[in-house]
Amino acid sequence: MKVLAAFLANTIANFLIGLLVAKFLGPEEYGRFALAFAVGVVIQTALFDWMRLAATRFYSTRVREAEPAIRSTLDFAFLAITAALVLGGGLFLLLAPDFSLGDALIALALATAAINGLFDYSTALLRARFEDRLYGRVVLTKNILALLLTGGGAFVFHSAGMALAGSLASLLGAVLTARASLADPGASPRGARRDTAYTLVSYSAPIVAANMLYQSVPLAVRALVATYYGFAETGQFSLAYDLGIRAIYALGSALDVLLFQIAVAAHERHGAAKAKEQIARNMTIVAAFLAPACAGIWLTMPSIEELIVPAQFRGPFGHYLDLLLPGLFAMGLIQFAVNPVFQIEKKTAPLIGAAAVAVVTGLVLALALPRGADASSFAIAQCGAYILALAALVGFAARTAPQWPRLRDMLASVVATGAMIVAVRPLGQLAPGATTLLLQIGVGAFVYCGATLLFDIAGLRGLAVSVARPLLSRVLARARTAL
Repeated sequence: MKVLAAFLANTIANFLIGLLVAKFLGPEEYGRFALAFAVGVVIQTALFDWMRLAATRFYSTRVREAEPAIRSTLDFAFLAITAALVLGGGLFLLLAPDFSLGDALIALALATAAINGLFDYSTALLRARFEDRLYGRVVLTKNILALLLTGGGAFVFHSAGMALAGSLASLLGAVLTARASLADPGASPRGARRDTAYTLVSYSAPIVAANMLYQSVPLAVRALVATYYGFAETGQFSLAYDLGIRAIYALGSALDVLLFQIAVAAHERHGAAKAKEQIARNMTIVAAFLAPACAGIWLTMPSIEELIVPAQFRGPFGHYLDLLLPGLFAMGLIQFAVNPVFQIEKKTAPLIGAAAVAVVTGLVLALALPRGADASSFAIAQCGAYILALAALVGFAARTAPQWPRLRDMLASVVATGAMIVAVRPLGQLAPGATTLLLQIGVGAFVYCGATLLFDIAGLRGLAVSVARPLLSRVLARARTAL
């Protein structure tokens, strides 16, 4: 539960920081910031993300003590790759032609790749050791520093470069606060092993390649929007995608950090059959949370825009996010519901095929759909790419004979989401604002949670009872004491 609390706090902080940066930079400068950040994320995924994945799958408290070669190999790999990035990035800036982003933003994008990679790797180590308190402290430190440095850089300088520099400083500062706790006794870069590296990379490489292909889709779309419509429209498009994907990934990651580790533990203790059973239940839980979340964003969009979206972005924000939502839902299912089928078996090569479907589909749709006055056709292309990738991945998963979620649970989740939409939709006629938003959230949560408990989707009714019973007992005990 502490991990979930940290994820929720991190989500709120990331939303706030993103909105502050967009507000203080404006659409055009935010477009530059978003494009540079997207470049950094793709490079990070290509070079560093395999370490986060390997730590999540192969590292634990037991491994920390019994197999220091794993941590030694990961640490050596980070140092070597960072050195190669510095050298390669320096040569690129010296020899490459000028780009519209400018050398300073490109250099900051390269730094973003390395430092963000270090932060994700470090927090993955803490999660794998179930050090919830320390993980929460690192995330909290990062968020406080980011509010001050990233938001402050945008506010004071109105510069995409200064906002990116503030983001880098906040990530690095957070990791340094936990430097002593992150150290492993007996592990050092000199203890790295080639055979260990081969095992870790063999597992992670297909996932990394798939993620890089997935992330190349929004990067390419942003570049196309900038080319055809300018950086201001890129900023409008990017804010909608950034906040939408953060919402989906925050919820999915909060579930995944618990659910996938439970599946890994089931595999270690009880074998593959129990792990498959847990993965099937995880799929249902992920779908049961993501579906109402996406529907809720769509239903409450006018109030969301009125309350939290900077004035310069209102209108285009809701328009683009509405077009992107089905694709974002598909991406959430890909990453947190279907990918674990392959991860638990350590057979991750099919992930590349599904990601390739996304790239090809996105490119075809981007070229085939007629362009209008704004970037709507590119939003539809990106959405379609993710939906077809999900269909392809499910097809690949079916060939591995997995245990699928119960059809009853999936249908019940659809019915519950539909009931929520029917109940909340009429409230959209009210004037957008805080009261309307709270009313919509309250009604939607009541209807969906009631339907979930009624149908006992994925056994969540039993979980709710097990959590509520001790809480109720404590409340009653305190009431008796007070009397």
